[in-house]
Amino acid sequence: MAFSASPSAVVIGAGFAGLSAATTLAQAGWQVTLLEKNSGPGGRARVFEAQGFTFDMGPSWYWMPDVFEQYFAKFGKRVADYYDLVRLDPAYRVIFGPDDLVDIPADRAELRQLFERLEPGSGPRLDAFLAQAAYKYEVGINKFVHLPSRSLTEFLDWDIVKGALRLDLLQSMSKHARKFFSHPKLLKIIEFPVLFLGATPENTPALYSLMNYADLALGTWYPRGGMHQIVRGLVALAQEQGVHIEYNQEVTEIVVENGHTTGVRTAAGFYPADAVVAGADYQHIEQQVLAPEYRHYSPQYWNSRVMAPSSLLFYLGVNRKLDKLLHHNLFFDEDFGQHAREIYEQPQWPSRPLFYASVPSRTDPTVAPAGQENLFLLIPVAHSLDDPEATREKYYNLLMDRLEAHCGHPIRAHVVFKRSYAHRDFVADYHSFKGNAYGLANTLGQTAILKPSLKSKKVDNLYFTGQLTVPGPGVPPSLISGQVVAGEVLKEMQK
Repeated sequence: MAFSASPSAVVIGAGFAGLSAATTLAQAGWQVTLLEKNSGPGGRARVFEAQGFTFDMGPSWYWMPDVFEQYFAKFGKRVADYYDLVRLDPAYRVIFGPDDLVDIPADRAELRQLFERLEPGSGPRLDAFLAQAAYKYEVGINKFVHLPSRSLTEFLDWDIVKGALRLDLLQSMSKHARKFFSHPKLLKIIEFPVLFLGATPENTPALYSLMNYADLALGTWYPRGGMHQIVRGLVALAQEQGVHIEYNQEVTEIVVENGHTTGVRTAAGFYPADAVVAGADYQHIEQQVLAPEYRHYSPQYWNSRVMAPSSLLFYLGVNRKLDKLLHHNLFFDEDFGQHAREIYEQPQWPSRPLFYASVPSRTDPTVAPAGQENLFLLIPVAHSLDDPEATREKYYNLLMDRLEAHCGHPIRAHVVFKRSYAHRDFVADYHSFKGNAYGLANTLGQTAILKPSLKSKKVDNLYFTGQLTVPGPGVPPSLISGQVVAGEVLKEMQK
C-alpha cells in the first residue's frame, strides 16, 4: 500500500494505548488526529476533582517502571521529565482478619524474612520462584508482548523457542505457586494479581508469575500528584510530537470503500485518514461502529470470550485521618476461592467479597484537604451484572462495616464526598463490553494469536489496540499495545 509523503492517521480513544499509538505514529512523521469520546484523556485512568479531593478513577498501582522508562526513552525523554515517582515501602498491606495483617516490604531481604516467618524454609523457595519469574518477565515483557501475534511464525524466535517450557504456558498459576509454597497467606499474596486482573489462578497460565516479579522484585511506585500524572505526561509528549487531540468527539462511523477505510465520522463531521487505529472498546467498534459487512467476528464469538472482572468502585472524601491503613490495602479476610468462583464460575454479586482500599493521601497530601483522606474502594465482581443503587449501597455498607472494624473508629459519619461507579458507568463512559473493567481474562485460550487480532481482516487499513487485543489488560501492556500496532501501521507504508 503506497502512502503520500505525509500520511495521516486517526486514532480513536485517548487511553494509554491510543496515546501510545498516536505518539509513535507522529514520531514517524504521520499527521495524527486523536479523537476522544469523553471530555478529557486517560480512558479508565481519567481523573476528577470534588470538594478539594483529586480522585484517580481507575488504575492505582504503578508496576513495571521499566516499561514506562523504555516508552519515554523512545522519544529521547525520561519519566522524570513529566512526573516524579516514589517507591512505596511497605508496598502494600494485606489484612487476613482482625489484628491479622502482613505488610509487604520493598527490601528483598526483609521480604525473604517475612516468607520464612510465615512458612519456615520458604525463603530459598521464594528466591527460586522469583528467579523463574524474572526469566518470564524478561522474555514475556521484553519479547513476547511486543509481538503483533498475527502469525505463529513470529514465535520462532530462538530465545522464545528454547525457553518455551520455562515460560510455563501449559501449567496453571495455581499449580505453579503450590510447587513453592503451601501457607495459605503466601498463596494469597502470590495469586492476587491474577485474580484481580484476569482469571482464576487455576485457569491462568503460570507464565503470569511474571506479575509476581513485577510486584515483589520491581516494586510498587506512585507518581506524585496521582496516577493521572502519567496521563498528563503522555498527553504532553503526544502534543510535543505533533498529535492533534480533540475531546467530546465520539466516532459514530468508520467509512469504508472497497475494503479500505477513508476516515471516520463524528457529530462534528468527517475526518479523513490513510489509516485508522481504534483504541476504544474493540467489541463496540467492530460490532456497532463498523458496517456489518466489514465485521470479522460474530456476536457468538464475542459472547464466548472469557472476560476479566468488572468492578464496583467508591470514591470517598473523609474529613478525618484513617488508622491502620497504608496507601494500598488488600482485604483478604473472607474466602478467597469463594469470591473467585462468584466472579468466574457462578457469576453473581459476591456473598462475602474481598476488596481493595487505596488511601493515596497517606503518601500524597495534595490529593485531599489538610487533615482529611482520599479513600478509593474496589470490589472485583463478575461482568454483566445489574448494579442498581440499592445494590451499590448494600456493598458500600458491607465494606464500611469491615473498614470501621479494622480501623477501630467510625468512617461513614465522616464521609463528606461519595461517588460510586460500576457496570453501567463502564458501559456509558467507555462502551465497555459487558461492563467489564479490565478486558479479556488472561487464559491460555486467549493468549497471543488467540486474542482478537490487532488488524482488521476485512478492512485493510483498520487496526485495533488496547485491552481486548494483544498483549492484554493493564497499563504497561496498553502502552506496549499502542507501540506494537503503530509498528504494524508503519510496516504497511513500506509495501
